[in-house]
Amino acid sequence: MNDFLYDALNLENLDSQPYFIGMMSGTSLDALDAVLCRFDERPVVISSHSISFPSNLKAALAALTMPNGVDGYIKQAAVDFESELDVFGWASVEYGELAAVVVHELLNKAGVGSESVCAIGCHGQTVRHRPQWRFSLQLLDPNVLTERTNIAVVSDFRRRDMAVNGQGAPLAPAFHEAIFNSDYDDTNHRALLNLGGIANITVLSHGEREVIGFDTGCANLLLDGWIKRHTGADFDKNGNWAKSGQIIMPLLEQLLTHPFFEKPYPKSTGREEFNLAWLDQELEKFNKNYNSTHTPADVEATLVELTSVSVARALSKIMAFGDLFVCGGGALNGYLMTRLAHNLPTWHIQSTQTLGIPPTLVESLAFAWLAQQTMLSQPNNLPSVTGAKKSVVLGQVCFP
Repeated sequence: MNDFLYDALNLENLDSQPYFIGMMSGTSLDALDAVLCRFDERPVVISSHSISFPSNLKAALAALTMPNGVDGYIKQAAVDFESELDVFGWASVEYGELAAVVVHELLNKAGVGSESVCAIGCHGQTVRHRPQWRFSLQLLDPNVLTERTNIAVVSDFRRRDMAVNGQGAPLAPAFHEAIFNSDYDDTNHRALLNLGGIANITVLSHGEREVIGFDTGCANLLLDGWIKRHTGADFDKNGNWAKSGQIIMPLLEQLLTHPFFEKPYPKSTGREEFNLAWLDQELEKFNKNYNSTHTPADVEATLVELTSVSVARALSKIMAFGDLFVCGGGALNGYLMTRLAHNLPTWHIQSTQTLGIPPTLVESLAFAWLAQQTMLSQPNNLPSVTGAKKSVVLGQVCFP
């Protein structure tokens, strides 16, 4: 960390490396997660904290993530909204207020004062991702978060990459390369798989090859939505409900015809392409063409297989074998991990915990690292991953 940055932020009483906070809420909208850490040779996790979204904010976010999705929400909302922009503006402020609560509780848990934190890297909630039109919207008012915490906030990470013709996603591969490639043994290939709402892979650099990373398709986004609809549960614990069902092979093959799966990388996706409305349309089409009976658990099992097969096909196009380290909430889904092992028999599959980082913290740590790079004016995108024409410094800084 350079002296100019210390002086600019008025940081005091730092032992060695300053603290950073990384914050992330994914497409599954399950919670707002935060981690307090330092970066030496490897990330040092000091503490982590998570808060579920209040029901009114979660409903607003879910509505905003769907094109024209706020119409029904506005009719039921407690606030007298008049348009989609009203909902966006209100939710941006509320997200900032919630993020500030998470930060204060995180610091209290760790016994660390805000004066010792260099910056917060807060991704915000993606409500629209349209790389074909060169924009991506992450909902967050960083001014609120900075004002409530008196800590610099780095946000809006995607649009600078898109300004140089990149996809703006995925962003985590730059972190994966920086952290997980330091002890990389060239005797074997190494890849990272994040199973959040969307699944994405990072194949680390090997010899002369550049880092490869891209979204492979849906993951917890559909799995969580489907079980919520049919059982009321927020997620399928250990994949037990899916495991009780039977994979519907004709439906699986139909779902795999989605054009995203055959797109060449770099590529990224989100709720705009994979959502329950799309699944309902596919099920309606399937039921017209096939005289079969199936249960909701069978559909869940098929969605697990959709995730594992699409990951396996994407990874197998790059290399035939290696070590695959899994992170994200999906790493805790035992049935999904079993199906991945079945569809990738030549890969050694394990959690990032074996590399010293809990799978549920990798994404938050990535945004703490991205914030560090931004504060140091260091490029933190990977053109080989996003398709950008050059390396740039991502993120906008809101100073206290």
